[in-house]
Amino acid sequence: MQTIQVLKIGDNERKEKLFETLADPYCRAILKSTMNVAKSAMDITFECKIPISTAYRRIQTLVDHKLLDPSGIITDDGKRLFLYKSKIRGMTSSFSAGNLEIELIYNS
Repeated sequence: MQTIQVLKIGDNERKEKLFETLADPYCRAILKSTMNVAKSAMDITFECKIPISTAYRRIQTLVDHKLLDPSGIITDDGKRLFLYKSKIRGMTSSFSAGNLEIELIYNS
């Protein structure tokens, strides 16, 4: 049986940044692409049809907001390669009586 981890966001500034980030179609495409398998920026670029410079900027935004998990490997020819995997599977939000509630559903 799989346990679902949910994090309720309390900080209003973080809520705003999460909404802004997840409103971006490129950020959502990157999260979707990396949901099940860690991928390189180049793989993300080709799969999502995103310009490479845009992909790197959005990847950095997602890493900064702790939505994307970076990991590095050294290739056989000695080059460093970073792979990225989505830390979240979903988000739920509600707005009631002037209060915004956000819960992040973690990717297991």
